[in-house]
Amino acid sequence: MGSPPRSSPRLSWRRVLCVLFLPFVSSGFAPPAKYRNNFIFERRKLPPNPRRFDWSHLTPRELKNRSQGIQTEERAGRNPYFTLEGHEFLILGGSVHYFRVPRASWRDRLLKLRACGFNTVTTYVPWNLHEPERGTFDFSGNLDLEAFILLAEEVGLWVILRPGPYICSEMDLGGLPSWLLQDPTSQLRTTNRSFVNAVNKYFDHLIPRVALLQALQQRGIGGLLLTADSTEEVMRGHIKGVLASINMKGFKVDSFKHLYKLQRHKPILIMEFWVGWFDTWGIDHRVMGVNEVEKSVSEFIRYGISFNVYMFHGGTNFGFMNGATSFEKHRGVTTSYDYDAVLTEAGDYTAKYFMLRSLFESILVRPLPPVPSPTPKAVYPSLKLSHYLPLWEALPYLQRPVTSNVPINMENLPINNGNGQSFGFVLYEMTICSGGRLHANAQDEAQVFLNETSLGILTDVYRDIDIPPITECQLLRILVENQGRVNFSWKIQNQRKGLIGPVTLDKIPLNWFTIYSLELKTQFFKKLRSARWRPLGGPSSSPAFHLGTLMAGSSPQDTFLQLLVSECPSTHACPRGVWKGGPRVLSLPHFNQGFQQVSVFLTFHCLRNNTSEHSGKVQTIIIRRQQRCGFSPRPPAPLHFPECGAANGFTCGFTSNCLTHTCHLFTLMGCSIKCILQLPSFPRILFFTRYILYL
Repeated sequence: MGSPPRSSPRLSWRRVLCVLFLPFVSSGFAPPAKYRNNFIFERRKLPPNPRRFDWSHLTPRELKNRSQGIQTEERAGRNPYFTLEGHEFLILGGSVHYFRVPRASWRDRLLKLRACGFNTVTTYVPWNLHEPERGTFDFSGNLDLEAFILLAEEVGLWVILRPGPYICSEMDLGGLPSWLLQDPTSQLRTTNRSFVNAVNKYFDHLIPRVALLQALQQRGIGGLLLTADSTEEVMRGHIKGVLASINMKGFKVDSFKHLYKLQRHKPILIMEFWVGWFDTWGIDHRVMGVNEVEKSVSEFIRYGISFNVYMFHGGTNFGFMNGATSFEKHRGVTTSYDYDAVLTEAGDYTAKYFMLRSLFESILVRPLPPVPSPTPKAVYPSLKLSHYLPLWEALPYLQRPVTSNVPINMENLPINNGNGQSFGFVLYEMTICSGGRLHANAQDEAQVFLNETSLGILTDVYRDIDIPPITECQLLRILVENQGRVNFSWKIQNQRKGLIGPVTLDKIPLNWFTIYSLELKTQFFKKLRSARWRPLGGPSSSPAFHLGTLMAGSSPQDTFLQLLVSECPSTHACPRGVWKGGPRVLSLPHFNQGFQQVSVFLTFHCLRNNTSEHSGKVQTIIIRRQQRCGFSPRPPAPLHFPECGAANGFTCGFTSNCLTHTCHLFTLMGCSIKCILQLPSFPRILFFTRYILYL
């Protein structure tokens, strides 16, 4: 199965990218020469390029005082190429997203990029993270874009900046802020006035920040703008006067035919050369072999093609920033953005890294910098969850609930200064006085409770559930989880979350809702410190926060939190999407000294389905200390759950309409836990948890 394109042919808003070469940017192109018969696509046999380059003097700090920007040149008998200060220059880029890497690890990742032989770092700029509320901007901490760019300059790397406004990047709503969905007339990624006005206000704040980093801006040198499209859609996605680049997963001569028709006199730039792929919950981990990558990169070098590796280092979708796909069904992108990249999610070296370093060394005159030492890690004692707090008892610590005669979707809740809720959960409560057939459109998934008793789940596919007969009025609760907004295709127009439209009982609309917003922000967890936590003596059958303490010692180091894994008892019991590469773990970098208090939010689902399995996910948030996922280089500290029994299975202890069942499989997938339960009868039951960690 081929990789799907990363831009939709139905969208009229063009993705414009800005190439930002520090300390300046040039938009000037040399006049095209009149040579028309010297391009790759003639398919003539070219000898291997024997040239070796010396770019040691073409670094940002070495060229601070130059007066020329990056340009193109064309000569008889060869393909067009980039020049920098008059020297032939091949852009060797690698993508590292600053917002997916803990700030304390930026330097390590950039030094490893430079030591591998790359001369450029590429990053997206996520609008939704930088402007979480209209007119409120955040460029601090892990979102300090200017600091990241200046650090790249210090390391000796040029920067390709991709400011959006739409970035795709497997981010929630493609990096667009969810408050854009409040306006029912707005059409995202189009020339719709409402959308364009919001973009202009954002760019009015963003662009001056990066323009200040263009040292030659006062000399009249602006930015080199470019577009990036799939190989098939480049004719529709390009803009006149702007360099067109393409995305691909492997070198094929036919992939360049449309680009050649469009701009045969300009150098080729592969903006995204995919060396792996992202993962979604319930699907096998995607990988690309080292030999495949080596073959393509060798061809790029041979033909003098500039390219950007996507991803050099993927990092982590911290918190709820992950996007989703919606092809056969809605699938959230995993917390891990490992991407089978050149560096692992934990920043460790791979075979791809040393293969690329060897290739780059073969075309460079001077030796590459030494490879930085691996990031030190530590193994800590096992962490045991000791206390818990039921969700119902945590409600008083949330902000004041919203009351409404009708359900309100997440984005339109009158909170956060009128900007609604972007991520997390929403709890809807209403009073019912009879049983019947409940119908609701829950996006993306909801647990239904009668008082504190679980009745089952609703999804975007299964929208009905039976409420048992009752003799007196009781509280109906619907806990809805946003599992990530689609980041691609025209479906981004309809990514409102929570309860959408009316909720009916036997086709009669219910009313008078009390709505709690569970954004799970730092302030909420601080309030929970004063709550009365209960000792954890056994399993909980309802959503609850669980508390444990990790002793990190006086000199804490990066470590991994691994949830216990056991083998599949039989082939038929293994769920789709169990990763074959071994257990996936959570990395917790840069602890404070002493002990770390960890709070885990678990929600329990019970699903009856005769034919299919349902994949749950673990969404991990480190509020005060961010986390990332990756493979542990040595045995990590296990996390024990009191409800777990034997090492190869445990009694889930969850009683509902599904009967009591025993777990036969307990496995970790990505940053998720999946547990398949076998009943004596024919239905297959799935029990899974959602973990949110707070340090």
